[in-house]
Amino acid sequence: MNQMIRNTQETSMNRDNASHAGQPGPNELVPSRYALKIGEIDVLVVSDGVLPLPTKMLAHNAEPAVRAAWLDDMFLPPDAFDWALNVVVVRSGGKTILVDAGLGSDPDLHLPKAGQTVKRLEAAGIDLGSVTDVVLTHMHMDHVGGLLVEGVKERLRPDLRIHVAAAEVKFWEAPDFSRVSMPPGFPDALRATAKRFRKEYQSQLRLFDEEHEVAPGVVVRRSGGHTPGHSVVRLASGGDRLTFAGDLVFAVGFEHPEWHNGFEHDPEEAARARISLLRELAANRELLVATHMPFPSVGHVAVEGDAFRWVPVFWDY
Repeated sequence: MNQMIRNTQETSMNRDNASHAGQPGPNELVPSRYALKIGEIDVLVVSDGVLPLPTKMLAHNAEPAVRAAWLDDMFLPPDAFDWALNVVVVRSGGKTILVDAGLGSDPDLHLPKAGQTVKRLEAAGIDLGSVTDVVLTHMHMDHVGGLLVEGVKERLRPDLRIHVAAAEVKFWEAPDFSRVSMPPGFPDALRATAKRFRKEYQSQLRLFDEEHEVAPGVVVRRSGGHTPGHSVVRLASGGDRLTFAGDLVFAVGFEHPEWHNGFEHDPEEAARARISLLRELAANRELLVATHMPFPSVGHVAVEGDAFRWVPVFWDY
């Protein structure tokens, strides 16, 4: 009981610090960061904003009527809606780790509601120069673009380590888009962003094959599927656990884990990896955070017949 009280007090202190460091701008009408502790590991979920996309992208292999019924049941518009974009800051063992970097800025795609990571890190009192490591779940532009914003690289540490699966870097040398279902313009933008990212940060990349411990209790593990080198980040400390699943799990993936997302380069493998992860999380009751789940995207997974159910946590004030 004393340990539980101490963890609760520490979490509250952590959240107070995050909430009062920097003031929201006049247009910040929603919360954009949420702090929690996983044992001795500090975690801050940060919203990069939202990405408006066609609803077909949620499940291009589903019957239109079935997909429309799901959207209606979820009180979502039938044609397009805003996908959340979340990144995570982790502090463990004296390291400050940024997991993914958000969209950054791509004016050609007209996405003004995304690309907020740098601004929101500053509002949370996190200096870019304090970041010791970056972990990339994969190299899609909404995960690496924040590092390509003008002026950002100059503010980062010269010894910054960027951890990414070797299979991911290899894939983007000649990416295969034959099985995706993306809106026009996205494949070209993804190729260009990945190429530019490799050019800008090649010397700071730290490649791993299947698994790598970035800091005490912070392990990045290749899952594949969404892209060949797509990875998830597993946190474990003091009996607490949390997985940042990147793009392996979407809002529709609980009730319909077999539905194919339009950004998946290997849809069948992505579905297999998603189902395997959701089964594991349901069994061990650990927390889940994912890039495109509604902010703050912190919750549990429950088994629901042959599928799953998303159980958001109660916000802890």
